[in-house]
Amino acid sequence: MAERKRRKRVGEPLPFWRRKSLSEMSRTEWEQLCDGCGKCCLHKLEYVDTGEIETTNVACRLLDLASCRCTDYRNRRSLVPDCIRLTPSRIAELKWLPASCAYRLLAEGKPLRWWHPLVSGDPESVHRAGISVRGRAVGETEAGALEDHVVKWRR
Repeated sequence: MAERKRRKRVGEPLPFWRRKSLSEMSRTEWEQLCDGCGKCCLHKLEYVDTGEIETTNVACRLLDLASCRCTDYRNRRSLVPDCIRLTPSRIAELKWLPASCAYRLLAEGKPLRWWHPLVSGDPESVHRAGISVRGRAVGETEAGALEDHVVKWRR
């Protein structure tokens, strides 16, 4: 579903994600784009011979499975060395970002989805819409072999 249309009041500016490019956003605006789905914090498998990437339902050890947020966001890259920092210049190269990801959508010139907290005004809307990994992911310590946890998300 596309971003819901609402009447714009005269003199009311467009929201920052509609008037700024990703590279023009402040750090605070950039961080607000994260919808809290947790999908980027799931382990992926890349097949060496084909380059194909599959997503698992195994979460990074820092992902809180209830809130779908990092438990130590500030220090995540030192605690998890392969944690990838999203930047405007890297979005296009990160093919594993979910199609629903706000960073990816905006980079592709598409609107945010109706359930995105910036659009809905509710941080729980991403979970109620079934977009997040809440209730669908497992922690690293419980998982075992990643190959046994490959998933195809419906959304």
